[in-house]
Amino acid sequence: MKPYKDFGDFLKAQFPFKVRKISINAGFTCPNRDGTKGWGGCTYCNNQTFSPEYCHTKKTVTEQLEEGAWFFARKYPDMKYLAYFQAYTNTYEELDVLIRKYEEAVHFPGVVGLIIGTRPDCMPEELLDYLEKLSKEVFLLVEYGVESALDKTLQRINRGHYFGESETVIRKTAGRDIQTGAHMILGLPGESRQDILHHAEVLSALPLTTLKLHQLQLIRNTRMAKEFQESPDEFHLYTVDEYIELVIDFLEKINPSIVIDRFVSQSPKELLIAPDWGLKNFEFMAKVQKRMSERQTWQGKFFTPSCQ
Repeated sequence: MKPYKDFGDFLKAQFPFKVRKISINAGFTCPNRDGTKGWGGCTYCNNQTFSPEYCHTKKTVTEQLEEGAWFFARKYPDMKYLAYFQAYTNTYEELDVLIRKYEEAVHFPGVVGLIIGTRPDCMPEELLDYLEKLSKEVFLLVEYGVESALDKTLQRINRGHYFGESETVIRKTAGRDIQTGAHMILGLPGESRQDILHHAEVLSALPLTTLKLHQLQLIRNTRMAKEFQESPDEFHLYTVDEYIELVIDFLEKINPSIVIDRFVSQSPKELLIAPDWGLKNFEFMAKVQKRMSERQTWQGKFFTPSCQ
């Protein structure tokens, strides 16, 4: 038994077979890039950091799924897949275009569900209507980029929305019986350790299925990298041991019903400025589990329903 609710174990309970995510770049943009909300995107964002090599906008959804499935099938011929609409904002398009791309993915051989990454301010009611129906037919998880529960931080990183919008859309989505996830960045500039741990209490009061965490990373060709160069004292880049302790403190306050999808993110070395820990995800997870055992602690140890 892991001392936290693990995403891999969650998927095993959902499916009687192995499943893997296949990341898709469906060619969408973002309201924070096209001028609707702003220009240039969030200060930390360089989308090259999370799109695998087979994800190119010139390729169709089917072509990307074919390449991803071929990669996994060499080792696991009976593998099934979750089509992960990952890059940019995957609900930011005309409804008919969105539905066409989702349906293309759902009908690809071996795909048993969708994961859709998006922003809290990009979920219209008519799309929720469609997703509510889809969730009754296939596995569906909608992940919202929350990033911080502090409006001052969201404004500083040019996020283009406020936390209240995240809270509202998470409740609305979960209220449709759609599995709902949140993504948070730990260590954003201007946030104290106390601020970060308060995020855990706030998130625990929301009807979340899953939660993704990752450390702040400084990426080349971003505004945040320039800000760091100009004012390094405004940033605290965690060592791996510091971050492990922070993650565990965070987990202790998290509602034990929330599935933990991820603790860290790995950006390509050619794009990463800092911190460079040199650890794979599974190596970091092993360190977290070992340290939690040493501390004799677990997810939700200090969670109380009164936080809700």
